[in-house]
Amino acid sequence: MNWCLLACGLIGYILGCLNGAIVISRLFQHEDVRQKGSGNAGLTNFLRSYGGATTVLVILVDMGKVFLAGLLAKLLCPEQEVLAKMLAGVCAMAGHMFPIFFGFRGGKGILSGAAVAVMMDWRIFVIGFAIFLAVVFFTHYVSLGSILAATAFAVGFAVFFPGQPMISVLGAVIALLAIYMHRGNIGRLLRGEERKTYLQKNKNKE
Repeated sequence: MNWCLLACGLIGYILGCLNGAIVISRLFQHEDVRQKGSGNAGLTNFLRSYGGATTVLVILVDMGKVFLAGLLAKLLCPEQEVLAKMLAGVCAMAGHMFPIFFGFRGGKGILSGAAVAVMMDWRIFVIGFAIFLAVVFFTHYVSLGSILAATAFAVGFAVFFPGQPMISVLGAVIALLAIYMHRGNIGRLLRGEERKTYLQKNKNKE
Protein backbone atom coordinates (compact mmCIF):
# COMPACT_ATOMS: atom_id res chain seq x y z
CA MET A 1 0.00 0.00 0.00
CA ASN A 2 1.41 3.42 -0.93
CA TRP A 3 1.38 6.52 1.23
CA CYS A 4 -1.50 8.04 -0.70
CA LEU A 5 -3.81 5.10 0.02
CA LEU A 6 -2.62 4.98 3.61
CA ALA A 7 -3.58 8.64 4.02
CA CYS A 8 -7.02 7.93 2.54
CA GLY A 9 -7.57 5.11 5.00
CA LEU A 10 -6.50 7.25 7.94
CA ILE A 11 -8.71 10.16 6.90
CA GLY A 12 -11.63 7.79 6.41
CA TYR A 13 -11.16 6.30 9.88
CA ILE A 14 -10.94 9.68 11.61
CA LEU A 15 -14.07 10.95 9.86
CA GLY A 16 -15.83 7.69 10.66
CA CYS A 17 -15.16 8.21 14.35
CA LEU A 18 -17.64 11.12 14.29
CA ASN A 19 -20.50 8.84 15.27
CA GLY A 20 -23.81 10.48 14.38
CA ALA A 21 -25.92 8.86 17.10
CA ILE A 22 -23.48 9.81 19.86
CA VAL A 23 -22.87 13.35 18.61
CA ILE A 24 -26.54 14.17 18.01
CA SER A 25 -27.74 12.61 21.28
CA ARG A 26 -25.20 14.67 23.20
CA LEU A 27 -26.02 17.90 21.34
CA PHE A 28 -29.81 17.66 21.43
CA GLN A 29 -30.73 15.24 24.24
CA HIS A 30 -27.72 16.08 26.44
CA GLU A 31 -27.09 12.40 27.08
CA ASP A 32 -25.28 9.49 25.47
CA VAL A 33 -27.41 7.21 23.30
CA ARG A 34 -25.28 4.32 24.53
CA GLN A 35 -26.98 4.69 27.90
CA LYS A 36 -30.36 4.04 26.32
CA GLY A 37 -32.12 0.96 24.95
CA SER A 38 -29.74 -1.62 23.54
CA GLY A 39 -26.70 0.50 24.38
CA ASN A 40 -25.66 0.60 20.73
CA ALA A 41 -24.53 3.86 19.10
CA GLY A 42 -26.43 3.29 15.89
CA LEU A 43 -29.45 4.55 14.00
CA THR A 44 -31.86 1.83 15.17
CA ASN A 45 -31.22 2.43 18.87
CA PHE A 46 -31.34 6.20 18.36
CA LEU A 47 -34.67 5.91 16.55
CA ARG A 48 -36.14 3.66 19.22
CA SER A 49 -34.83 5.86 22.04
CA TYR A 50 -35.57 9.34 20.69
CA GLY A 51 -37.20 9.29 17.27
CA GLY A 52 -38.18 12.63 15.79
CA ALA A 53 -36.45 14.90 13.32
CA THR A 54 -33.05 14.48 14.94
CA THR A 55 -32.97 10.97 13.49
CA VAL A 56 -32.50 12.60 10.08
CA LEU A 57 -29.43 14.37 11.42
CA VAL A 58 -27.94 11.03 12.46
CA ILE A 59 -28.46 9.72 8.94
CA LEU A 60 -26.88 12.83 7.42
CA VAL A 61 -23.83 12.61 9.69
CA ASP A 62 -23.25 8.89 9.26
CA MET A 63 -23.67 8.93 5.49
CA GLY A 64 -22.12 12.35 4.96
CA LYS A 65 -18.84 11.40 6.62
CA VAL A 66 -18.44 8.51 4.17
CA PHE A 67 -19.11 10.74 1.17
CA LEU A 68 -16.65 13.32 2.50
CA ALA A 69 -14.03 10.61 3.01
CA GLY A 70 -14.57 9.46 -0.56
CA LEU A 71 -14.31 13.00 -1.93
CA LEU A 72 -11.05 13.64 -0.10
CA ALA A 73 -9.71 10.29 -1.30
CA LYS A 74 -10.55 11.22 -4.89
CA LEU A 75 -8.67 14.49 -4.51
CA LEU A 76 -5.67 12.86 -2.84
CA CYS A 77 -5.32 9.85 -5.12
CA PRO A 78 -6.84 10.72 -8.52
CA GLU A 79 -4.77 8.04 -10.25
CA GLN A 80 -6.22 5.35 -7.95
CA GLU A 81 -9.61 6.95 -7.45
CA VAL A 82 -11.78 3.84 -7.27
CA LEU A 83 -9.61 1.97 -4.78
CA ALA A 84 -8.91 5.12 -2.75
CA LYS A 85 -12.62 5.91 -2.37
CA MET A 86 -13.45 2.33 -1.44
CA LEU A 87 -10.66 2.16 1.12
CA ALA A 88 -11.63 5.49 2.66
CA GLY A 89 -15.26 4.40 2.86
CA VAL A 90 -14.52 1.07 4.50
CA CYS A 91 -12.17 2.75 6.99
CA ALA A 92 -14.92 5.29 7.76
CA MET A 93 -17.22 2.35 8.48
CA ALA A 94 -14.58 0.89 10.81
CA GLY A 95 -14.22 4.25 12.53
CA HIS A 96 -17.97 4.36 13.06
CA MET A 97 -17.83 0.96 14.71
CA PHE A 98 -14.68 1.54 16.75
CA PRO A 99 -14.42 5.33 17.30
CA ILE A 100 -11.22 6.36 19.04
CA PHE A 101 -12.96 9.51 20.32
CA PHE A 102 -15.65 7.50 22.11
CA GLY A 103 -13.79 4.61 23.72
CA PHE A 104 -14.04 2.40 20.60
CA ARG A 105 -17.75 1.82 21.35
CA GLY A 106 -19.66 2.80 18.24
CA GLY A 107 -22.47 1.59 16.06
CA LYS A 108 -22.84 -1.43 13.82
CA GLY A 109 -21.99 0.44 10.65
CA ILE A 110 -24.83 -0.58 8.34
CA LEU A 111 -25.71 3.01 7.42
CA SER A 112 -22.06 3.78 6.73
CA GLY A 113 -21.77 0.59 4.66
CA ALA A 114 -24.83 1.67 2.68
CA ALA A 115 -23.17 5.02 2.03
CA VAL A 116 -20.11 3.22 0.65
CA ALA A 117 -22.38 1.32 -1.72
CA VAL A 118 -24.10 4.53 -2.86
CA MET A 119 -20.75 6.23 -3.38
CA MET A 120 -19.23 3.39 -5.38
CA ASP A 121 -22.20 2.20 -7.49
CA TRP A 122 -25.83 3.05 -6.80
CA ARG A 123 -26.94 -0.33 -8.16
CA ILE A 124 -25.20 -2.10 -5.30
CA PHE A 125 -27.07 0.06 -2.82
CA VAL A 126 -30.44 -0.49 -4.50
CA ILE A 127 -30.03 -4.27 -4.44
CA GLY A 128 -28.91 -4.32 -0.80
CA PHE A 129 -31.58 -1.88 0.33
CA ALA A 130 -34.30 -3.84 -1.45
CA ILE A 131 -33.19 -6.98 0.38
CA PHE A 132 -33.13 -5.09 3.67
CA LEU A 133 -36.66 -3.75 3.18
CA ALA A 134 -38.04 -7.14 2.15
CA VAL A 135 -36.50 -8.94 5.12
CA VAL A 136 -37.64 -6.33 7.65
CA PHE A 137 -41.13 -6.19 6.13
CA PHE A 138 -41.65 -9.94 6.34
CA THR A 139 -39.72 -10.77 9.52
CA HIS A 140 -39.56 -7.45 11.44
CA TYR A 141 -35.93 -8.20 12.28
CA VAL A 142 -33.77 -5.17 11.48
CA SER A 143 -30.63 -7.07 12.44
CA LEU A 144 -31.34 -9.89 9.98
CA GLY A 145 -32.10 -7.40 7.23
CA SER A 146 -28.88 -5.54 7.98
CA ILE A 147 -26.73 -8.68 7.86
CA LEU A 148 -28.23 -9.86 4.58
CA ALA A 149 -27.98 -6.38 3.06
CA ALA A 150 -24.29 -6.15 3.98
CA THR A 151 -23.72 -9.59 2.46
CA ALA A 152 -25.49 -8.42 -0.70
CA PHE A 153 -23.20 -5.39 -0.80
CA ALA A 154 -20.18 -7.69 -0.75
CA VAL A 155 -21.54 -9.75 -3.63
CA GLY A 156 -22.43 -6.57 -5.51
CA PHE A 157 -18.91 -5.20 -5.32
CA ALA A 158 -17.55 -8.44 -6.75
CA VAL A 159 -20.10 -8.37 -9.59
CA PHE A 160 -19.96 -4.69 -10.53
CA PHE A 161 -16.19 -4.27 -10.18
CA PRO A 162 -14.84 -7.26 -12.14
CA GLY A 163 -11.09 -7.55 -12.43
CA GLN A 164 -10.55 -5.42 -9.32
CA PRO A 165 -9.80 -7.94 -6.56
CA MET A 166 -9.06 -5.33 -3.89
CA ILE A 167 -12.54 -3.88 -4.31
CA SER A 168 -14.00 -7.36 -3.83
CA VAL A 169 -11.82 -7.89 -0.75
CA LEU A 170 -12.92 -4.59 0.78
CA GLY A 171 -16.52 -5.44 -0.06
CA ALA A 172 -16.10 -8.70 1.83
CA VAL A 173 -14.66 -6.73 4.75
CA ILE A 174 -17.91 -4.74 4.90
CA ALA A 175 -19.92 -7.96 5.20
CA LEU A 176 -17.55 -9.50 7.76
CA LEU A 177 -17.56 -6.37 9.92
CA ALA A 178 -21.36 -6.24 9.82
CA ILE A 179 -21.63 -9.91 10.80
CA TYR A 180 -19.13 -9.45 13.62
CA MET A 181 -20.93 -6.40 14.99
CA HIS A 182 -24.23 -8.32 14.89
CA ARG A 183 -22.87 -11.44 16.59
CA GLY A 184 -25.05 -10.83 19.63
CA ASN A 185 -28.10 -10.37 17.42
CA ILE A 186 -27.29 -13.61 15.60
CA GLY A 187 -27.26 -15.46 18.90
CA ARG A 188 -30.62 -13.97 19.86
CA LEU A 189 -32.06 -14.79 16.44
CA LEU A 190 -31.02 -18.42 16.83
CA ARG A 191 -32.59 -18.52 20.30
CA GLY A 192 -35.74 -16.74 19.14
CA GLU A 193 -35.08 -13.85 21.51
CA GLU A 194 -34.32 -11.06 19.06
CA ARG A 195 -36.41 -7.93 19.40
CA LYS A 196 -38.72 -7.17 16.48
CA THR A 197 -39.29 -3.72 15.02
CA TYR A 198 -42.68 -2.75 13.64
CA LEU A 199 -43.57 0.27 11.55
CA GLN A 200 -46.49 0.91 13.88
CA LYS A 201 -45.37 1.27 17.50
CA ASN A 202 -48.59 -0.11 18.92
CA LYS A 203 -47.72 -3.45 17.32
CA ASN A 204 -44.33 -3.64 18.95
CA LYS A 205 -44.95 -6.08 21.73
CA GLU A 206 -41.35 -6.74 22.58
